[in-house]
Amino acid sequence: MKKLVGLLCLGASAVCAQSINGMWDAVINVKDYEVPFRMEFSQQGSAVTGSFLDGDLKVGSTSGELENGNLHLRYDYYNADLQAALNDGKLEGTFTKKGRTGLTTYKFRAARFQPAPVPDENAPSIAGEWIIRAETNNNRPNAWRLILRQSGAEVTGAILRLDGDTGTLSGKFHDGKLVLSHFSAARPALVEATLNPDGTLDGIMNRSTKFVAARAAEAGAKGLKEPPDPSRYTSVKDPSEPFHFSFADVDGKTVSETDPQFRGKVVIVNIMGSWCPNCHDETPFLVELYAKYRAQGLEIVGLAFEALSNLEEDRTQVRAFARRHGITYPILIAGQSETGAVPKTLPQIANFDAYPTSFFLGRDGRVKSVHAGFASPATGAENLRLKREVEETVKKLLAEKAPELNSRLK
Repeated sequence: MKKLVGLLCLGASAVCAQSINGMWDAVINVKDYEVPFRMEFSQQGSAVTGSFLDGDLKVGSTSGELENGNLHLRYDYYNADLQAALNDGKLEGTFTKKGRTGLTTYKFRAARFQPAPVPDENAPSIAGEWIIRAETNNNRPNAWRLILRQSGAEVTGAILRLDGDTGTLSGKFHDGKLVLSHFSAARPALVEATLNPDGTLDGIMNRSTKFVAARAAEAGAKGLKEPPDPSRYTSVKDPSEPFHFSFADVDGKTVSETDPQFRGKVVIVNIMGSWCPNCHDETPFLVELYAKYRAQGLEIVGLAFEALSNLEEDRTQVRAFARRHGITYPILIAGQSETGAVPKTLPQIANFDAYPTSFFLGRDGRVKSVHAGFASPATGAENLRLKREVEETVKKLLAEKAPELNSRLK
């Protein structure tokens, strides 16, 4: 059999020599530091799928090829490309992503996965929930949650802010220092922290944002405040007024809350953007809810605030977002994602500060509940708790009697 494989490789040496199937350890350079992460490649001939690993989730390319030692992967839904040359069993190139601020380019390199040696040490337990106070230079909430899982020196987890989380951070606790990282095409993260004698963590995120963290049960005593409640942070100025929206979909057709498909229905108005990683995290759950409860009267509409300042490009990105997640509810192009765009475009909203944010409308068209951000599967139990809470809200609203059609609905 080995001789047969050897003969086949002699006859198709380019394919055999260039196979990149399997797991790879990769690194991107972000400013003056490196972010390590893991990728998995699946290859058939010259066709390649490259997947970033986000915990148990795979973020796969929409197209890809490896020809003459040159790898090109396309991630349509993030308007991103990975290009690298394969030499001596290693990949080296760039990852580029187009957004509102232009083209962002990271240097990229990768080598085949090698199991790391198990550290010969008894690492202290740091698993559990922590409260972070971050040193930020803006007016956004700086109290976050840090959720850690641990097996010996191996650590995974996530930082959960108001808008959502970092995705699955992974790394090690070694010599008193915690180092975790993450990259899945949209949000590079590097977290470094030192365990202090008093049990707190002193850390820095992305070599720029310093923080201190304490275990949740001890945070108050150490002067760290609880993060804001995402179900109470954002609201509407007048809850007695029906929620209004009217924007064009990706085909240019105007869709409004007064359209027949929304009359007397429970509606989730989801403020999002195709560029937003936490929106990508949330959308599979919304798609699942829509399939489960649409027949009972649930409707969902996405209001996309996009990043490219070009209507046709924005439409292309929203279509790619919808294809990725199998969305069948309408997504409307509501505007651009610059600071202040949402409250300016939707003046009924008070205290908006997170993509995504979902407004839950009762059958009378009024806002009954709001939730800012989304806790992805990287947060473990928090993700499950949030999904149960949202589903219970939907079921409760669906159980309410539809009002008589009034002048607002005509």
